[in-house]
Amino acid sequence: MVKLSRRVCLKGLVAGGAGTLLGDTVPVKSVDAQAVDEPARKTPVCATADVVVCGGGPAGVAAALSAARASARVILIEQSGCLGGIWTSGLLSYWLDVHNKKGLTEELMTRIEQAGGGGFSPKGQRTGVFDVEITKLVLERLCEEHNIEIFYHSRVVAAQKLQSRLTHVILESKSGREAVAAKAFIDCTGDGDLGARAGCSFALGHPEHGKMQPMSMIALISGVQAQEITAFYNDIDDRQPWAAPKDRLYAAMEAGGHAPSYSKPSLFRVRDDLFILMANHEYGVSGISQRDVTRATLHARKDIHASVDALRKQGGVWQRVRIVATPEQIGVREGRRLLGRYTMTLDDLKEGSTFEDAACKASFSVDIHALDPSKNKGIDAAPIRVKPYDIPVRALIAKEVEGLFFAGRCISGDFFAHSSYRVTGNAVAMGEAAGRVAATAAGKAV
Repeated sequence: MVKLSRRVCLKGLVAGGAGTLLGDTVPVKSVDAQAVDEPARKTPVCATADVVVCGGGPAGVAAALSAARASARVILIEQSGCLGGIWTSGLLSYWLDVHNKKGLTEELMTRIEQAGGGGFSPKGQRTGVFDVEITKLVLERLCEEHNIEIFYHSRVVAAQKLQSRLTHVILESKSGREAVAAKAFIDCTGDGDLGARAGCSFALGHPEHGKMQPMSMIALISGVQAQEITAFYNDIDDRQPWAAPKDRLYAAMEAGGHAPSYSKPSLFRVRDDLFILMANHEYGVSGISQRDVTRATLHARKDIHASVDALRKQGGVWQRVRIVATPEQIGVREGRRLLGRYTMTLDDLKEGSTFEDAACKASFSVDIHALDPSKNKGIDAAPIRVKPYDIPVRALIAKEVEGLFFAGRCISGDFFAHSSYRVTGNAVAMGEAAGRVAATAAGKAV
């Protein structure tokens, strides 16, 4: 047998084409410590569709299904390895502001319940809490039924326009850098990633000081029994004031030696022996900063484990409590609010505004999680009492970029309106509306 040297092997690999897998590395004469020059390149177009949806969370899945049902060819792009976003990657499978929603919202809940993933009280009432794993499977099955092509593990990194019209989204993945062409695009990334890369104006944070609501890491816990911890969560059959169970849970953690970063920790029953725990706040961080999200994630996971360890130290009903899972993605409440043809405001919520082009009716409160932990680690006081209000389709259509729509928490609105409409029940309804409108636009596109 002939033995080849390492140098010969490497030379052969490059000659055989493996060099193209190593990227666009080129020799340079000098190195700039502040920046690097990337080589010009031609990015291959790997796929085309009528509608491309970026982000496979609640809004994105609904948008993709709605567009497909309007006879559009749809590609759904998701950066993780499952659909569902905050419901699944984020483990927050508690659906808010769904009581007045029909259409896809009701259909999704029913399908998950039929698959055995719905949450019900002992008396058979729907709780709005769903099993994470079954949710993943049902959402994938629905997309399969509608011939929606899913691109997992793909991140939006750039966009291509022809004058003011968006023509391609640029992705990075294990396959390298690729472009996807479409006649219409929907940004359901939550943080407005596609819109920002396509040149949309956007707003961030509170209008006075720019602070953004804290992030939260959710956990699934087991080793408890629902009937033994009824004092610590709100049972829909015997509803008590929200504050009481939260305060008891905080006191139990504090007695075990750890005061959680969120002063109103909450438990939501998925099954009798499985609960969602929300007991974490990460303050002063931005959802569009990689370093901030990393720092928040590292701290949050330690905080969650310390909270559960503190409960276990209490013994009794908590003696066997354990964390089943912490999420792949920390929960981000705020990212970019993209500029649309209409911008939702606090006045719309105060007045209960209605619109002829309503995408849905929202009714969730102005829910501002504490911006300054030195003053408060719970929920800041709401400036108004919300009257049920419409979200117009115009708030889902980009003002500055043709062929771009959005749904979910990145739609066009101010800081206060966003803190109400950002919950997932509204995201699904917005996605459903955006999908229909994008499919119509794609049909008219030349």
